[in-house]
Amino acid sequence: MGENIWIEQPVHMAYGTNVHIGDYFYANFNLVIVDDIDIYIGEHVMIAPNVTITPTGHPVDPNLRRPGTQFSIPVRIGNDVWIGSNVVILPGITIGDNSVIGAGGVVTHDIPENVIAVGNPWHVLRNIDERDKEYYYKNRRIE
Repeated sequence: MGENIWIEQPVHMAYGTNVHIGDYFYANFNLVIVDDIDIYIGEHVMIAPNVTITPTGHPVDPNLRRPGTQFSIPVRIGNDVWIGSNVVILPGITIGDNSVIGAGGVVTHDIPENVIAVGNPWHVLRNIDERDKEYYYKNRRIE
């Protein structure tokens, strides 16, 4: 863990030893991390309530799944990322620097840098641009 880490309780982790967190990290209530394999979280990352990061899954075929077969693929979250409430991040995902994941999103594919991604499954809503330096929320201007 880096410096200036704040995690609101409760937080649930499978092991707690496979999570790597950079400086200035904040997570709100009910963070769930299934760290059966490494999860890398960058610096200045903010996570809203009820987020699940799960790099682990099971085969779709019931004969493969029946004996408890599972797989784990590392997850990587870049720097300056904001993850909204009730987001689920699936195995093998990389979220690029400076991106925002909208509330309720299910992240099924990698997210590029500098975008706002929303939906279930996610899609890019728009790029983060110069307007975002002037307006902090919808038409509310920074003063």
